[in-house]
Amino acid sequence: MISSIATYLNRQTSAAPLAVFRMFFGIMMCYGMIRFAYHGWIDTLYIQPKFHFSYFGFEWVKPLGNYTYLLFIICGLSSLMVAAGYKYRLAIITFFLSFTYIELMDKTTYLNHYYFISLLSFVMIFLPANAHFSIDNIKRGTSYENIPNWTIDAVKLLLGIVYFYAGLAKINSDWLFRAMPLKIWLPSKYDLPLIGNSLMHQDWFHFAMSWCGMLYDLAIPFLLLYKRTRLFAFVMVLFFHIFTRVLFPIGMFPFIMIVSTLIFFDSGLHKNIINAIKKVLGSITAKVGIHYKAYYTYKFRKPVIMLFTLFFTWQLLFPFRYVLYPGELFWTEEGFRFSWRVMLMEKMGIATFKIVDGETGDYFYVENSDFLTDFQEKQMSFQPDFILEYAHYLGNHFKGQGHQNIQVYVESFVALNGRLSQPYIDDKVDLYQQKESLKSKDWILPFNDEIKGL
Repeated sequence: MISSIATYLNRQTSAAPLAVFRMFFGIMMCYGMIRFAYHGWIDTLYIQPKFHFSYFGFEWVKPLGNYTYLLFIICGLSSLMVAAGYKYRLAIITFFLSFTYIELMDKTTYLNHYYFISLLSFVMIFLPANAHFSIDNIKRGTSYENIPNWTIDAVKLLLGIVYFYAGLAKINSDWLFRAMPLKIWLPSKYDLPLIGNSLMHQDWFHFAMSWCGMLYDLAIPFLLLYKRTRLFAFVMVLFFHIFTRVLFPIGMFPFIMIVSTLIFFDSGLHKNIINAIKKVLGSITAKVGIHYKAYYTYKFRKPVIMLFTLFFTWQLLFPFRYVLYPGELFWTEEGFRFSWRVMLMEKMGIATFKIVDGETGDYFYVENSDFLTDFQEKQMSFQPDFILEYAHYLGNHFKGQGHQNIQVYVESFVALNGRLSQPYIDDKVDLYQQKESLKSKDWILPFNDEIKGL
């Protein structure tokens, strides 16, 4: 066993796949920053709102006012440096920190692929992604043909976890036996050419999409691993992500996954990509004298391997933390985030907050639009940690205005995956006295149905 592990850790492979992955990753991230600024989302999501929802333990991470633009510029420039392999270690650390800070500024914008990018950029800090075909090679006059095989496998493993856990999450009765929430979403795509009217309203198509989505996520990591099925798997990746991009406004996630999947291919493809880029650069690369070495010498190998062992163990276990909480996961959402549960719910809610004087009993209702944007109010209305944080914000706000003996109650109703709405939060609980913690929120009312599955 030990000798097998040692043999694996000493195995070398071409550095080309990681170099190509680094380039594509950096370019995609830079484009993402530009896209965010172009659409004005920096202003609408981070500067205009009066209040920002925070992650538990990261309440200190806040938007920086107009300096938020500078944060995005730093993130974009560092991603370009990553792509070019220029001062790579500094660049990838800067990208990881700046991107993760952006992700943590407001919980309202949470997306699984933002979390994935943070994890991936963290892993890349410890990978020799600049060992081959990088500006750093030119500066030091040395390039490496081979790197440890496990450095590439680390990226493959992270991608595999994302896919496989997304597939496991789809093994539930709503997704497989009610075709929810696809049965809600797909009919709205009736205007798609060719297939809109003919397929989007068909029950059998909703169920086919649900089952195929589950099977795809579970199978694709293994199909990509084996050479005989790899090309077929990549065609599936292309079709699946392009089709879902057409159907749903999920940003850059499909393209990120398509580009990332290339790392599963043999080094021949990546060497061809590098040679094609060299031809485009032409005389620039011809004038560069670089000494090529066969093997990359990995500094701090043992600490990095230990760190990766802990990191991936955590990634394998953390998505199952929901079993520690009572109640229906889709209803309470305790343990839902950061677990690769992608597009599994359609929740709609309404939350009306009442500010009460605890001594006199006088009260008034809050107009949420006075404090939240439409997007924030929508997200807050069906997520209990949002509701609690907003209740504390309201309590503090009105306390600052001179109100005494403040109590904050909410009348909340939520509909989940096509069911009729039902009361969500106990309206007799003063949320201003409740504290956010890792404990279960016993003021969430029970779900009046059952969703079976993982």
